[in-house]
Amino acid sequence: MQSRVITASVFAALLAVGCTTQEPKPMAAKDDKPALMTGASASMLANTCAGCHGTNGQSNGPATPTIAGMEADYLTEVMQAYKNDERVNTIMGRIAKGYSDEEIELMANALSKQSYMGMKQTSAGPKAQMGKKLHDNYCEKCHENGGTSVEDTPLAGQWMPYLQVTILDYLNGHNNPEKKMTKAIEKMVAEHPNMTMAQLAEDLSHYYASQK
Repeated sequence: MQSRVITASVFAALLAVGCTTQEPKPMAAKDDKPALMTGASASMLANTCAGCHGTNGQSNGPATPTIAGMEADYLTEVMQAYKNDERVNTIMGRIAKGYSDEEIELMANALSKQSYMGMKQTSAGPKAQMGKKLHDNYCEKCHENGGTSVEDTPLAGQWMPYLQVTILDYLNGHNNPEKKMTKAIEKMVAEHPNMTMAQLAEDLSHYYASQK
């Protein structure tokens, strides 16, 4: 009797979730056949990210980035970094460990085929102007066109709170950036002794939020 009650409760909960689901619909290509022994296809794996990163990787909340349209190699690299504890995050490290290397590659490929859309946000003019100067002097070589390029990771249009926290993590050395990025960060901090790292991160985030 107890198992029937539990089953009924679970079924009701699933119905409730289904009733609140809105467009766009999760990705499901016609030729997206199961690619693994487990029966999981690329789109099925990518859809597991929707709870935090939004349907098809388009984020709906300020704490998580949009991952739709990012390069597959970059997404794979980031997931592997989380999986191997080489990148700091309270949640992603635990999540990434639940996927095999093959599943991560399939997931990344599926998300890379989605379209990236930046979020419309309100940014402070003076902060965005300073952020532009910082970007042009230290970030543009890799994050081209004002951070709008999706060849690496798009910065323009990402949620401002997410950007602030993530940029600050890099400035504080909590993440392990590439050598080029490390040199750029060290130079930026050294050449702005009157600005705290939090201020640098905030100004950059305002600039990227101002980019459409």
